Amino acid sequence: MANTPSAKKAIRKISRKTTVNKNRRGAMRGHLRKVEDALESGDAAAASDALRAAEPEIMRSAQKGIVHKNAASRKISRLSKRVKALSS
Repeated sequence: MANTPSAKKAIRKISRKTTVNKNRRGAMRGHLRKVEDALESGDAAAASDALRAAEPEIMRSAQKGIVHKNAASRKISRLSKRVKALSS
């Protein structure tokens, strides 16, 4: 348990930040899920639109430290590859 005022403040800050990060991670996962669902259904147009909406959200998550920059780029690359294969 925190004893000093600075440690108590740190706990408050961490809990607020944790809530924000969980919401951001959930939003990112929701966008990824929409792309996955569109790919599963085989709808190339919906998959392309979902990817176009998901890409900035994923990169924003990387900027905010939710996921690593390389991991975000890898996710986008792999999804783009699958959407492109579906389109052609």
